Amino acid sequence: MTQESISTLDIARQLPGVIRRAPAIAKGLFYYSLKSERKSVTLGSIIEHNASRHGDRPAVLYEDRRITYRELNEWANRIAHYLRAQGLSKGDSIAVFLENRPELLAFVIGAAKLGVACAMLNTSQKGRVLEHSINLIEPQMIVVGSELLEPFEAVRGQIRFGHDNPLLYLADADTRREFGDAPEGWVNLAEQVSQYPRHNPAVVNPPTMGDTAIYLFTSGTTGLPKAAPGSHTKFVRAYGGFGLMSLNMGPEDVLYCTLPFYHGTALLVCWGSALAGGSAIAMRRKFSASAFWDDVRYFGATTFGYVGELCRYLLNQPASPKDRDHHLTKMIGNGLRPSIWKPFKERFGIETVAELYASSEGNIGFSNFFNIDNTVGFSTAPYALVRYHEGTRDPVRNQKGYMEKVRPGEPGLLLGQITKKWSFEGYTQKDATEKSILRDVFKKGDQWFNTGDVLKEIGFRHLQFVDRMGDTFRWKGENVSTTEVENIIDESGLVEEAIVYGVEIPGTNGKAGMATIVPQGPADQFDPDPLYRFLSENLPPYAVPVFVRVADAIEKTGTFKYKKVDLQKAGFDPSKGSGTVYAALPKRQGYVLVDEAVFGQIEDGDISF
Repeated sequence: MTQESISTLDIARQLPGVIRRAPAIAKGLFYYSLKSERKSVTLGSIIEHNASRHGDRPAVLYEDRRITYRELNEWANRIAHYLRAQGLSKGDSIAVFLENRPELLAFVIGAAKLGVACAMLNTSQKGRVLEHSINLIEPQMIVVGSELLEPFEAVRGQIRFGHDNPLLYLADADTRREFGDAPEGWVNLAEQVSQYPRHNPAVVNPPTMGDTAIYLFTSGTTGLPKAAPGSHTKFVRAYGGFGLMSLNMGPEDVLYCTLPFYHGTALLVCWGSALAGGSAIAMRRKFSASAFWDDVRYFGATTFGYVGELCRYLLNQPASPKDRDHHLTKMIGNGLRPSIWKPFKERFGIETVAELYASSEGNIGFSNFFNIDNTVGFSTAPYALVRYHEGTRDPVRNQKGYMEKVRPGEPGLLLGQITKKWSFEGYTQKDATEKSILRDVFKKGDQWFNTGDVLKEIGFRHLQFVDRMGDTFRWKGENVSTTEVENIIDESGLVEEAIVYGVEIPGTNGKAGMATIVPQGPADQFDPDPLYRFLSENLPPYAVPVFVRVADAIEKTGTFKYKKVDLQKAGFDPSKGSGTVYAALPKRQGYVLVDEAVFGQIEDGDISF
């Protein structure tokens, strides 16, 4: 069931809650719209403020660790003093290759206090993709956890650094107390940091709101990952817009987050929301559906961060008398589908769903401020929904060369207007930034950011997400670039031709990757296992195609373009289209033949992805 429209009654029902949150809303609006006179508000100053005001309150909860705001600030200060002693200063960057643990947050804060930006590497990356991501930033140094040492060492020889001693090592332990032994050629970061002072560093050239605090990597629309700079402003907006206005976070709140902190949803939205209330962020290394509610009870969580797939996994767990035995009433994230929105709320007793829409690189965001079902909410930023060519990110221009807005309720390509207040920070690559900007959209000289996503208005300026367009699809909570996967397939030496796209699997969120390939030899003699091994070695697990169709040829249009829409319609059904279909089934290593029996099992939900 989808939300077709929002009525005045829907809004009115939420007004008592909005009125109760009025003080938090006012404060949120203040932070959300900070002007130039507040340039000193940064991630570092927010942490220092919380250390002063909520020093003894927990800031980070992880396993059996409880780190207060005072302790977190002092830990970050030691890191800042160490980095400054290594010659780092405002404008420099460091790559961070750590799984979810407190060290990640402390390091980001310490670097941010100097104006040093942290490039948050995707911990699933390996091989050429990892090498490319690091070299995009050309960091002075990199901090690597022992849990990720192996994939980094595999590309270490191809990485360019700007420092004579760039390799910083962190043992997989509570490194405030256990330093561990660093491998040869590595600096034992925890041991070194422990020798520096705990007081706030006095910085001659301190960072401001507009300076880059982090880099987040996105598949974007084509090719290998792009690096999107994120300023301190984004932390401030998450602090006010999400933490105060949407969630009304306070010191007694605990936000439980199992999402990876190399993503903006965890790092900016969830952590920023916790900081807003002087609240604790409870981290888990990786999501576990079976351990989720035990963790919620253990940490006393009141809020959690989600993506739609995560909620589906929880809903698919067997019902339990303990489903409402917790204090969790709020959730914030994106991608919660209308089909499971109300069932999730009702089963687990959730009162507030702060669904949002945003992107790491974008200049526009939406938040479900009024707690209306099945909507990403509204935005204070200027935006437009315009007509587009089916199957692409390309907007339609009329005879005068301008774009046309869609009618209310009609799906349209979302554009965010680029203004001085709503600037587009873009990517580190100028050509990638330029490709995302549309000019002369409604009048000469205007500029708009092309989100590449299709949404529709359902009333009161509230939008509902419809689909991701063009050359990306979303699977397992991650954006996958079809071009990136195609390039890796080409490098295998096993395939003459390949096209990658997303297909829907019943009972799942997003779209699973599928490739149609023409092998080097006869299609009927193709062995898919070597291809699977190559892809697994060079792509993150979520980007490895779930399905592969092996064909003698791939049909094209008269202008030599692939008929991708026809391939998507055929999907992984072996009775449609040409060739043989294979699938990477859960808990199996390699591809297996999809016959009518296997296809039926997938369609009926007997095989769970």
